[in-house]
Amino acid sequence: MNYSLQPLGDHAVIIELGEDINLETQQNLKLITSFFDKNLEDWMVEYIPAFTTVSLFYDPVKVMNQSSKIHALPYDIVCTKLRSLLGRIHAVNEDNQRLVEIPVCYGGNLGPDLQFVAEHNGLTPEEVIHIHSSGNYIVYMIGFAPGFPYIGGMSEKIATPRRETPRLKIPPKTVGIAGQQTGVYPIETPGGWQLIGRTPVELFLPDEEPPTLLRAGDKIKFKPISYKEYLELGGDK
Repeated sequence: MNYSLQPLGDHAVIIELGEDINLETQQNLKLITSFFDKNLEDWMVEYIPAFTTVSLFYDPVKVMNQSSKIHALPYDIVCTKLRSLLGRIHAVNEDNQRLVEIPVCYGGNLGPDLQFVAEHNGLTPEEVIHIHSSGNYIVYMIGFAPGFPYIGGMSEKIATPRRETPRLKIPPKTVGIAGQQTGVYPIETPGGWQLIGRTPVELFLPDEEPPTLLRAGDKIKFKPISYKEYLELGGDK
């Protein structure tokens, strides 16, 4: 695994896995976060994964108390510890990745920008739905809002820029497109993505552990459903 270490202030280290958002980088990021889940040491405070990095926050006092290197900086000690820990990580078996199916009712009031996405790409709304629901998707990161998945793997045939003026309120569980990414708004929030549909599935689960349906590394399959099916599955009008 290739990576580099960079300081972030005086109590954090950035583990950088690459410059590009791609499957290999995402898999390595998943390896690291899964390892930290099971091997978080007492000098570690927390870690925050992003697209191509993991930021590890540490307690400088605990780091120094556990080290015999009196004149060393906490950052240098942490880097030494991290290189040892990361050297213990083994490759992941892709067959263990979760596949999560997300039903989506496309268009209408639930997806008011579907027509715009179609016209922008010289397609019909039906072609947009087919392309969007046929993609092989990976959750690259959870961020922006609780449970919001940044999902990569969408076809460039339906790539569409963000709205020039963001909406102030987007209903929960709305599916959107921004550039060549797609995602689902788990809660009501402002946003500038193009809205193409809505799912009846809850993505933010505050009373559960973990409190989000999706996690980085999950494979996603979007399944088109009718408005009737959407309501039967508990979707909001």
